[in-house]
Amino acid sequence: YNTTNLLHLLRMASAAAAAQSEQAEELEDCVTYQHVKLLESAGIGASDVKKLIEAGYNTIESVAYAPKKALLVIKGISEAKADKILTEAMKRCAMGFTTATELHRTRSEIIMLTTGSKELDKLLGGGIETGSITEMFGEFRTGKTQLCHTLAVTCQLPTDMGGGEGKCLYVDTEGTFRPERLLAVAERYGLDGAAVLDNVACARAFNSDHQTQLLLQASNMMTESRYALLIVDSAMALYRTDFSGRGELSARQMHLARFLRMLLRLADEFGVAVVITNQVVAQVDGASAMFSADPKKPIGGNIMAHASTTRLYLRKGRGENRICKIYDSPCLPESEAVFSIGADGIGDTKD
Repeated sequence: YNTTNLLHLLRMASAAAAAQSEQAEELEDCVTYQHVKLLESAGIGASDVKKLIEAGYNTIESVAYAPKKALLVIKGISEAKADKILTEAMKRCAMGFTTATELHRTRSEIIMLTTGSKELDKLLGGGIETGSITEMFGEFRTGKTQLCHTLAVTCQLPTDMGGGEGKCLYVDTEGTFRPERLLAVAERYGLDGAAVLDNVACARAFNSDHQTQLLLQASNMMTESRYALLIVDSAMALYRTDFSGRGELSARQMHLARFLRMLLRLADEFGVAVVITNQVVAQVDGASAMFSADPKKPIGGNIMAHASTTRLYLRKGRGENRICKIYDSPCLPESEAVFSIGADGIGDTKD
């Protein structure tokens, strides 16, 4: 009996080890970054590498993309050390020119995440693009948060079903994250609810500094597991209250620019889709409000406009229907699609 039991335990242990190594191989296959610890083999001291990790530089790419002055701010990194670190990091990253053919081949392999609505996916050329920032803005009750909740589930689907086979990071600044909505969407796709919730890491941001700090944690988490999506709902809410009046406008925009740059860096390094929601402001200045058909515009100014790769404008339609318009995109035409919000997330209109 003891021998049989032992054999059974050994079989179970070897099966678990095989599954773990298979998972590790899968993670290696989809990895687009190099861990910063690899710099130790290039003669960079382990203590210096530890300092880089503590400062939020978890990958060689993040070090290579950083300006020299950003490294000099780190305590214990001298100018000579910063030069050596940057030189070694740049050797390991392709940061020069490449042909348009090569870029075209890379772009053809980009994964798109389904929104849950076929019409909306068609408008977006397949879905939410990974490796770039997609901004959704509109008034309250236009479906921004509902779209985020649906994407948090669809990003976990296999790629042949329009997913990204990865986990989701959700930064909630308004306290609107609801796990029960994820369970409803998971049921629609036939996914295990408990597994879906385990694959979504949510953090509540309480101020604009904390919001930026969470991105450093996100970078660390992305080196440990495969993530397909990073959601910030909403990116501007805390900036609206932390900075007030024109006197603080310059400081706000500089802080916002750093936050958005960190988001873009995460999209570049890890190939995740970054989705941010934004609020709107009504234009009340005479002529523009009088002659404009829709006097609402997204907040955040030009800094927000230039940081987002694709900007989507959401507005209310009839009943549960919502209208999504391509407001700005480098490759998609200005067009509209109608989708609806149901009990099981975002879908196509019924009628």
